[in-house]
Amino acid sequence: MAAVSRGKQPSLAQLRAFAAVAEHLHFRDAAAAIGMSQPALSGAVSALEEALGVQLLERTTRKVLLSPAGERLAVRAKAVLGEVEALLEEADAVKAPFTGALRLGVIPTVAPYLLPTVLALVHERYPDLDLQVHEEQTSSLLEGLAAGRLDLLLLAVPLGVPGVTELPLFDEDFVLVTPLDHWLGGREGIPREALRELNLLLLDEGHCLRDQALDICREAGRADAPVTTTAAGLSTLVQLVAGGLGVTLLPRTAVRVETSRSSQLLTGYFADPAPTRRVALAMRSGAARAAEYAELAEALRGALRPLPVRVL
Repeated sequence: MAAVSRGKQPSLAQLRAFAAVAEHLHFRDAAAAIGMSQPALSGAVSALEEALGVQLLERTTRKVLLSPAGERLAVRAKAVLGEVEALLEEADAVKAPFTGALRLGVIPTVAPYLLPTVLALVHERYPDLDLQVHEEQTSSLLEGLAAGRLDLLLLAVPLGVPGVTELPLFDEDFVLVTPLDHWLGGREGIPREALRELNLLLLDEGHCLRDQALDICREAGRADAPVTTTAAGLSTLVQLVAGGLGVTLLPRTAVRVETSRSSQLLTGYFADPAPTRRVALAMRSGAARAAEYAELAEALRGALRPLPVRVL
């Protein structure tokens, strides 16, 4: 069969411009998203239409729409750009390990307490690694990992997400933080059943620590969701406890940082087995830099041993 004659080949810049417009359906927003001027982006899309010989967009004075051909080819363009990104990632992986950028996503209930250890380790052992940290909630981190915006995550597990491999680092206990005059303040051997009757303060929805606290309450036999007051972060939550509004659960790694801000707090410890959470690194299954990430996880386990955790 004779080869089909084709015109000029589209460039990656043209494909990126078209993919951005297809996503945003707005030239200004698309141009800003990929760091291109609006005239250059418009010209790139027009050049792509000319190269392919099809109309990709329907332009009106008020909005931009994908043509039927544009709908179909936008999927192809995104796939091509994804493969190019994978090619570049593979090329980076065959270079010297622990060089170039590593985009690390961290949940807010881990970042303030573990990042000093992570950053010190990277600075000392991997000085050529360009570590870029993004603090987001779990759902956003997983979306970023799947889309290739992030390379590695540091968060609480299990995730139970297909295509994501977890590299467990440690387990840590939860403790009960109370006001000074609370009957459980400073006690040891607190039974989990005590949680049934407590006014427990929680983080806002979206934080995995909130879900873990609710799971602990259910395990203790508490059927209702003890939500009267919530906070966006652990620092606010602890200050609410200091003000006498209730009690809260903190992971052990957060206790020193958060309770040192107030003299109106006491820490109570649960009887064994205490409620716990597991923290891990998570990566895309089959990631090109999987061996590096596994080595980093092992180095982190060693660096985390001085913290009040049980390294795995």
